[in-house]
Amino acid sequence: MRILMGAQNCGFGPASVLVAVSRLLPGHERVFVGDGVAAAFARRNADAFDGIHDALPDGLLQKSDWVVSAMDADLVLRAVVAGRPVVLVDCLFGFWQHRRPLERIRELCATVPRTSLAAARDHLAGLTPHEHVLAAHLLAGHSVVQNFPGTSRRLAEFADCSIHPTGPLVDLEGLREAKDGEPDYDLLINVGGFKNFLLDFESNDHYLQLVDRWVPDLLADWPRFTRVLLCGGPYEGRRGGRGQRVDRRFLPQRELLQHVTRTPYSLLAPGLSALHEATLLGRLPLALPEQHYAHTYTVRNLADTLFGRLAARFADAVPRHPLPEDDYAGTAALMAVAGRIVEDDALYARFRGAINERIERYLALTPEQRHGGVAELRRAFDGQPAASVIAAILAAGRPVPLVGE
Repeated sequence: MRILMGAQNCGFGPASVLVAVSRLLPGHERVFVGDGVAAAFARRNADAFDGIHDALPDGLLQKSDWVVSAMDADLVLRAVVAGRPVVLVDCLFGFWQHRRPLERIRELCATVPRTSLAAARDHLAGLTPHEHVLAAHLLAGHSVVQNFPGTSRRLAEFADCSIHPTGPLVDLEGLREAKDGEPDYDLLINVGGFKNFLLDFESNDHYLQLVDRWVPDLLADWPRFTRVLLCGGPYEGRRGGRGQRVDRRFLPQRELLQHVTRTPYSLLAPGLSALHEATLLGRLPLALPEQHYAHTYTVRNLADTLFGRLAARFADAVPRHPLPEDDYAGTAALMAVAGRIVEDDALYARFRGAINERIERYLALTPEQRHGGVAELRRAFDGQPAASVIAAILAAGRPVPLVGE
């Protein structure tokens, strides 16, 4: 069986979920199609696929038995127009905002033309990017959605659709293979994929500039951290000083999981995939300030957990900076505040002091407190095993053996 796969081109989250799902489908031809940061992640984890293409080869969609999309709404539309069965996988189901009534989006989906991709795109052209994802749920034959606080409310709105909630959509085999052992580093800092519809490595990169300014001060303020791994999409190489070492790496996912389980302390941009992985490995990370609006959504919805209470926020340094309740405008506002902190020495000093306070509280946690923090996150994320849910969906067409839980 040939399975065509693609992921939304926003950070590493969607691509990470897709890699996890792909690893559940051994013995079948799994073909990734995509570009940008999603393709970069797929290529760094190429062993999860049997083929990787930057653009969709002629005829490949029509020759595929299934299409699996990780939050890529346009790939779902392509599959629907081509008459191919499609599964949409979504780790942010409760996040998507809609300005139009959901019933209007339903009407548009019910009347979408199947004559050509151009006609279908034109029919849905008025929808916002978030509404396109919700429309993809209505168009897909099945959806698999990762549990998170707030997901149940959205599920009630889609009660008449084939939407299947699951627990964490992560690489379970990779997690099992990540063995505890002697750590190579004292501290892991994970900034994730970073790139999305607005942020980039060389433009709108104020957050990365802030990290570059802050890490040397982190080493100065915390001499206990002599070996630091700074990882994510923009990093490769090594910098260090004062007898301390900072390795900057863009690691394959399973190699990163080894460091997550072995490194005693970790700071991460609060993306859900990285948080799920750390939680399942029994590690409680400290959240770095938000890169984009989805990170704000994550931290807010976990506000009553230890993780949420400890999380660093830009509001610690700039409490009155406005944050529009919108993905694009909210992300632009977070980018702007990161830029203000980089440029303003007084604001930067407040940021440095505030994040040091967060780190101090994090390091002071007892093992029992850490275990409790992990346990409450696991309860918040719990759900049906993803492998069995996806297996049941695909088995309705042709049997697809999955790696066991």
